[in-house]
Amino acid sequence: MSCERKLRIGLPKGSLEEATVELLAKAGFRLRRSQREYRPYIDDPDLEARLIRAQELARYVAQGFLDCGITGKDWVLETEADVVVICDLAYSKASKLPARWVLAVAEDSPYRSVHDLAGKRIATEAVQLVRKYLRTHGVEAQVEFSWGATEVKVPELVDAIVDLTETGASLRANNLRVLDVVLESYPQWIANPVSWKDEWKRKKMEAIAILLQGALQARDKVGLKMNVPQSNLNAILQRLPALRRPTISQLADPQWVAVETVLDEEIVRVLIPELKELGAEGIIEYPLNKVIY
Repeated sequence: MSCERKLRIGLPKGSLEEATVELLAKAGFRLRRSQREYRPYIDDPDLEARLIRAQELARYVAQGFLDCGITGKDWVLETEADVVVICDLAYSKASKLPARWVLAVAEDSPYRSVHDLAGKRIATEAVQLVRKYLRTHGVEAQVEFSWGATEVKVPELVDAIVDLTETGASLRANNLRVLDVVLESYPQWIANPVSWKDEWKRKKMEAIAILLQGALQARDKVGLKMNVPQSNLNAILQRLPALRRPTISQLADPQWVAVETVLDEEIVRVLIPELKELGAEGIIEYPLNKVIY
């Protein structure tokens, strides 16, 4: 009898798919998939991957069809899924900003706050989230499920919508005005409670969490190494905003040392010419896949 063990992992199919595949690649996991494939190959023999719509993924994890997965905090809350949240993952489909569920009305609408929508009609894909939001504000309104193209329903079909946005561009294009932010949501790495109690699966999930977070922490950071004359070392160290402290190694020539550090990519273009003027040589900038704190 085979004693092979597998961790069944769910990945979001749809708008978050490409960003998730890129994050996994940075974390060290390569996926191969076709456009219509829902069981992609992943280059880890311990993993079986499934591509599932983000809206459904938390439910399948809670029911045990999947051991773990990545889906939005919004869909965990919307489905009221009984899952273990291992960690938040601060990325989205187009930026580093969280996705926002916003309450919006027509630009020329008389409504100025959620309280103005008492007794009105609100369309959304996240019905339970909106109902909870309205209850916290003491507002009773009719909340109906929207199958898509929610932005175009105001004001002819409904009085307001609650829709998902990152940049707000689609809302502005449809002449909508935001009244309030209902929820900010990042993806979450979640686990089935029974799977989480299994020692082998938990350790595997925790290891993946470390790699995913390390990949996110490496965004917009680069490594920088250079050779520095001892006589200018202190001046150069004062210019380096190191993640912790730079690594300094003695070279064969006692008059020189090697310095290596991690810093924000955006400052490198300013910093390198200054380091050169201070006597640094052999300056190398290199990309990072992961930074583990």
